[in-house]
Amino acid sequence: MIIKNVVFLLLTVCVLSAHPAAAAEIDFSKAVQIGNGPKTVVEFTDPDCPFCRKASRYFAARPDVKQLVFFFPLARHPRAKEKARFILSMPDKARAYHDVMSGRMDSVPALSSTPEGIKLQEEQYEIAKRAKVEATPTFIINGRIIEGFDLKKIEELLGN
Repeated sequence: MIIKNVVFLLLTVCVLSAHPAAAAEIDFSKAVQIGNGPKTVVEFTDPDCPFCRKASRYFAARPDVKQLVFFFPLARHPRAKEKARFILSMPDKARAYHDVMSGRMDSVPALSSTPEGIKLQEEQYEIAKRAKVEATPTFIINGRIIEGFDLKKIEELLGN
């Protein structure tokens, strides 16, 4: 398992280094892990992006996938940063992710956060900026970068 993770990290870093829009190392210890499947998807997401939410529903139905999620709240979504901080402040981040991405938290007037959750959100945002992420969702699957929820490309890389 450790060797598999090291190989994945090396392949990801090599591809990112070759990709001019994402030449940065990614600290995967800062990611939120969703699922435990054997296929890894690195995801940069915005909690209020409708395409990110579609992707969330799609991956929730794929038990063969493990998502490593980084939040990249966009300025045009005024509550996105608050929602990301809420998720990152919760003890069960995976459950909070599903609650937020499903829309169940949209009507909650104010979401709580902790200093640790705020710090992690800021760290994740910096990781995304260093990786030159510009759009959400952005995925890294098998070392390939996909911008947007391109289901055809995602299924080609993951298998149906």
